[in-house]
Amino acid sequence: MSTLERPGDYIEGAFRPSKAADGEVVVASPADQSDIVSRFDITLAHAEDAVGAARAAAPAWARTPIDERRRLLQAYAERCEAHRQAITDAIMREVGKPRWDASTEAGALAAKVKLMLGEGATYTADRELDDLPGAIRHRPLGVVAVIGPFNFPAHLPNGQIVPALLHGNTVVFKPSEKTPSAAYWMARCFDEAGFPPGVVNVIIGAADSARALVASNDIDAVLFTGSSAVGKAIIAANAHRPGRLIALELGGKNASIVLDDAPLERAVNQIGFAAFATSGQRCTATSRVYVHRSKIEVLAAGLSERAKAIAVGHPMDEVFMGPMISEASRGALWSALEKAKAHGFEALVEADEPDVRTRGWYVRPSVYRASSADARVPGYTHDELFGPNVALYAVDSLDEAIERANDTAYGLAGAVFTRTKERFEEAASRLRVGVCHWNQSTAGASGRLPFGGVGDSGNHRPAGIYAGRFCAFPQAVRYAPAQDAPLPSWPGW
Repeated sequence: MSTLERPGDYIEGAFRPSKAADGEVVVASPADQSDIVSRFDITLAHAEDAVGAARAAAPAWARTPIDERRRLLQAYAERCEAHRQAITDAIMREVGKPRWDASTEAGALAAKVKLMLGEGATYTADRELDDLPGAIRHRPLGVVAVIGPFNFPAHLPNGQIVPALLHGNTVVFKPSEKTPSAAYWMARCFDEAGFPPGVVNVIIGAADSARALVASNDIDAVLFTGSSAVGKAIIAANAHRPGRLIALELGGKNASIVLDDAPLERAVNQIGFAAFATSGQRCTATSRVYVHRSKIEVLAAGLSERAKAIAVGHPMDEVFMGPMISEASRGALWSALEKAKAHGFEALVEADEPDVRTRGWYVRPSVYRASSADARVPGYTHDELFGPNVALYAVDSLDEAIERANDTAYGLAGAVFTRTKERFEEAASRLRVGVCHWNQSTAGASGRLPFGGVGDSGNHRPAGIYAGRFCAFPQAVRYAPAQDAPLPSWPGW
């Protein structure tokens, strides 16, 4: 397999090679350390160059008729479909996703454009008021910085870039240094679609590049997807800029609740998927399950059987789960699991290293059981692990399950398994999460619904159907009455 060699950052409508690199990003596949997927130069000055290009292009792009912006985005979607296989391969090799997972993500790029140009655009549609001489308009923010995650390197930033462009913003996109190749292909698609120079810019870099981007005085918004720790750092770096929008889609410590009337076969299927898909590296992954005591033995047996049966291996093979993203991530998971066992958690299924044909960061999915519903282990029970592990806790009532599920700094996703809609609705009204599922996986999401969380899971809703609301500001417009209407007067005027 070939290596993507130093294509340069995409700035002002061209791939710009580095003249004096400050460093480099060399990406070896987490599935096969002998597979060097890409090499990129890091040029710190390119962050400000890209911002400058975006700022220069912003006035003309904001004045570009909406029909033309829509046409260019449709052309971009067509190019994404044309390069779908290349994008799939990049995601497979750099993230370690199995083909079914990578292909699903690659296919979501064009689908997101269709959604945001259709139903998504209705949430920011300008309108005249019938009973007031006025209107509601939506204006672009200006220059938007998009900082993407490693686990969905194409789909998640795409869901922010597309509405930003539709609403007349220009964009600077920095992908995760762990998975930059999908961003290269996205840049190619924007270039081939014919976007004007400077409207979309893509820079490759590590933490220093991200810090330079979010500290720039010439951007108007930051849309970030990633860890809560980095999200907090971005807020701190912009505390003196109240006018800058900081929209964050962060992590989760997501819980599923299984009641005494739950459809158990479905619960095992959906919880297992949510815990182990993408090797547990989804912000919506289920890591905690609060199970009615009368059902925990059956659920534990079912989840354990499923975990043992999951095929783990190289992404190009017929497997459900590939590797974790890095040796450090796998090591952190193992360390957390050791802490849990040392504090009384029972390993129903252990997280050992499978025998795989290549050297990568593989780990088998694991299922743990707590000794009590209120078990607290620093570094395990309340921390996002971002790996394929799920812990089961026995509870005696819905009230107890909700109390335990809400005992977290996060608030992204939750699921309730019950045959009774009224019990689900009661739980949904009391669970402090941005996304709540009835008899469904916490790891599933619909682009036609809002997406995001509360607490340490983020703010606003910079993904899903509401994404456009955070790429534009509403402007109130008041019209004067008829020109021949009498002028108002006031006492003492």
